[in-house]
Amino acid sequence: MGGRGRSVHGARAEENRLIAVLAFAGIVVSLSQTLVIPLLGKLPAILDTSAVNAAWVVTVTLLAGAVGGPVMGRLGDLYPKKFVLIGCTAVMVAGSVLCALAGSLWPMLIGRFLQGLGIGVIPIGIATMREVLPAARLAPSISLMSSSLGVGGALGLPAAAALAQYGSWQWMFWGTALLGLGIMAAMALQLRRMSAAKPDGTLDVVGALGLAVGLVSLLLAVSKGADWGWGSRMTLGLFALAAVAFPAWGWWVLRHRSPLVDLRVAARRPVLMTNIATVLVGMGMYAQLLILPQILQLPLATGHGLGQSMVAMGLWTAPGGLAMMAVSPISGRLIGTRGPKFTLVLGALVISSGYVSAVFLMGSTWGVMAAGALTNAGVGLAYGAMPALIMASVPRTEISSANSVNTLMRSVGTTTSAAALGVVLTQMSVDYQGLFAPTEAGFRTGLVIGCVVALLAAAVAATIPPPWEDRD
Repeated sequence: MGGRGRSVHGARAEENRLIAVLAFAGIVVSLSQTLVIPLLGKLPAILDTSAVNAAWVVTVTLLAGAVGGPVMGRLGDLYPKKFVLIGCTAVMVAGSVLCALAGSLWPMLIGRFLQGLGIGVIPIGIATMREVLPAARLAPSISLMSSSLGVGGALGLPAAAALAQYGSWQWMFWGTALLGLGIMAAMALQLRRMSAAKPDGTLDVVGALGLAVGLVSLLLAVSKGADWGWGSRMTLGLFALAAVAFPAWGWWVLRHRSPLVDLRVAARRPVLMTNIATVLVGMGMYAQLLILPQILQLPLATGHGLGQSMVAMGLWTAPGGLAMMAVSPISGRLIGTRGPKFTLVLGALVISSGYVSAVFLMGSTWGVMAAGALTNAGVGLAYGAMPALIMASVPRTEISSANSVNTLMRSVGTTTSAAALGVVLTQMSVDYQGLFAPTEAGFRTGLVIGCVVALLAAAVAATIPPPWEDRD
């Protein structure tokens, strides 16, 4: 009995180490996506370029993650996940080093592109958990891994802001590089016993290129349309290219033996409705990330700003990341007892309640912090449920790629939210003694939009059928 107890204890300890390594990898990769945000005001001087060009340092990472996520996810289905996970992390490390050494725009853009490709760690990590963890531990572990996409950005913001304000900006990139090297070593150790079996199939290169053209065209048009003009030749041309590229890509993948994304599986109602709800949750999540930090940092002279420094703003918003992490085990238990559909609906409703509270509490730092924590708690519940719904509806051989598409849907939601709210806040802005900033009514309108979108997400999630109703 004693030997068996020790054996069970040893297996559980090894599972705990695996969960910790994968979740921490997700947090670091997520952090690498957003760590330049506090640095945006300084980038033109650092890179000797214009503010418009410097904005591409953020955009290029978004595009790399959108395009690279499905490709990395498919590689995780075709090849041993250990090697793909280590490879994704290595690419992120290489990008971090290049950014730390960059003294001009192009090396920084290439480095940020490589950092963006690291986002594949999250869907592949989820699929790895599905493969190696016992059923009893799967739901809370996947909830933690899924929520790492938001936790990394929320927890890393204060540190990045402090470095940007008081230290050397290169430290941000050297830090993620060193963390990435440690993660690679831990992955090699913890995943050494994973099966190296390789399913039939190859990477659909033509499909990957077609998806890249469609996604880059669409996301560029959506994210840059406000700057270029929604009726400009560039914006309309990109929308037109996306309108041509996506049908052509769909025609190709439906005829390919081993497609990058199996559209027949993606069209199943449980998968389709989950991805639509994911877009809406992504929109709902991003609205508060765009609005609450602005409220905190605007000068008191505006009448509705709270006059906080960049570092203080990061500290006031950090509890949102902690709340997201704290609800991960709760999300896992709810998925196990009430199901992922119930958990997704509940998460969306909590997000909407966070926006309602923000409308009434935006006049104080403590109120903004509480509203942000409540909203992010809802995001944590919802993010934990999404991969569980996807995995219940797709074949085991497509779990990584299906989850990477779901991760992509979050990016589509955040990009769409940024564009839509950017238009709203710009239209409802005035000049405050030389500072062009949104009015209080503009912020309240944005918060109401976030609430409505979250309610729509709950309504869509409520229509998700059980996966067995739509099986082939």
